[in-house]
Amino acid sequence: MSRTKTDNQTITDDVQLADEPESWTPRRVCAELDRFVVGQDNAKRAVAVAIRNRWRRQQLAEDIRDEVLPKNILMIGPTGVGKTEIARRVAKFLDAPFLKVEASNFTEVGYVGRDVESMVRDLVDTAISKIHQQRLQNVQEQAEISANQRLAEILAEQKERARQPEESDEAAVEDQEDPETKRKREANAKRRQTRQRNRLLGLLQQNEIDDDVIDLDYDIELEAATPQMGMFGAGSDEDLQEALNDLVDGFMHRRRSRRVKIREARSILTQQEAHRMIDFDAIMELAIERAEQTGIIFIDEIDKTISKNGDYGPDVSGEGVQRDLLPIVEGCVVMTRYGPVKTDHMLFIAAGAFHSARPSDLIPELQGRFPVRVELSSLGVEDLYRILTEPENALPRQYAELLETEQVTLEFTEDGLREIASSAVLINERTENIGARRLHTLMERVLESLSFDAPDRAGETITIDASFVQERMSDIVLDEDSSKFIL
Repeated sequence: MSRTKTDNQTITDDVQLADEPESWTPRRVCAELDRFVVGQDNAKRAVAVAIRNRWRRQQLAEDIRDEVLPKNILMIGPTGVGKTEIARRVAKFLDAPFLKVEASNFTEVGYVGRDVESMVRDLVDTAISKIHQQRLQNVQEQAEISANQRLAEILAEQKERARQPEESDEAAVEDQEDPETKRKREANAKRRQTRQRNRLLGLLQQNEIDDDVIDLDYDIELEAATPQMGMFGAGSDEDLQEALNDLVDGFMHRRRSRRVKIREARSILTQQEAHRMIDFDAIMELAIERAEQTGIIFIDEIDKTISKNGDYGPDVSGEGVQRDLLPIVEGCVVMTRYGPVKTDHMLFIAAGAFHSARPSDLIPELQGRFPVRVELSSLGVEDLYRILTEPENALPRQYAELLETEQVTLEFTEDGLREIASSAVLINERTENIGARRLHTLMERVLESLSFDAPDRAGETITIDASFVQERMSDIVLDEDSSKFIL
């Protein structure tokens, strides 16, 4: 019997990032990929070599460094076999800017499609957002200290203002005071406020007054900065970016007054202090450099840009997309709102199933820009079984951890997992072959009722064996018409 849930095991897909790029040898990259992607050794090796060549290029003399261009990769294989996962995982290991785009999004450019250059702009936005979040985390501790100090000052000032009505009767006396007496009185007030501020700072640091309420006046540039960093994702275009920039500019330097608990006020001021501590210009420069030198753009469904009749011509739906992609992959300068960005040394990984077309049907110029070609194999029963058992983020482990939160223990037997794998292969053969993605559908189908009833079954241990799977899958696997619609 094989159990996918082990005692005291923490399931995580985070990887310790190396400080030195030279430590990422091709062998190590492949070993890291093996933790999450089953098989497809040829594709792993090709990507690992391409990544290593980037480091090698950086070691060359400057006069030849710019002459060495990346060896872009064309992955050929059906959906759900690991093409995107390989590229995404490598980018995560190396902490490199990564963007996945669908080539079909760029069809009919000028009608309903997107500008091909937007992929480069999106990559830069992704790099900036990532570096920005890293910098914010680096200054978080210092920002919280500054926020507590600001809160203590605000609270002390508000308490001092509350005393003023009580001292209104002394106002006439103050006008008649001699300078020395007035100076002493003001010094005493300042020392009293300092003691008050220090006392409040101690309470804030101990989180003892978090539930108290405070009137907070603060700049709302913080609220504008966050969408500025993250709103421009893969779905935006240049016009939308500029429009949102104008909207953000309109909010800058405005202030808002709110009555909030000190816990929330500390969070607002901490984020505001963190934003003030980082240099956004430096972030932009570093992000552009990373995008140019280590950026990875994954172009999926590139086979969808091939005209069915195979003729070359001014076809805006397919052929035109290839010709628009050519200068980007070839190396050009793309203007972004952060400045010019060169694509010469970005790594492009294209992928497609190529069921109804061949890679040779791409325009010759574009073919030449993807010199490394790897074919990924379809997944059989054994492959799918390995996907359910070997990766650190395997689906059975994810479901076991999810239901463990309800005090329900799941135990998957070997025959149960093999039954799921064989059912996935059978349904893939009958309907559309979506590879390993079929496992998500089947696992949800098998565990649907159990997930629904889990809160009422706390303390139980449930074994997922072959009979359990067959009982919940029999109507779908046996009924070919139903499987087409349901799975």
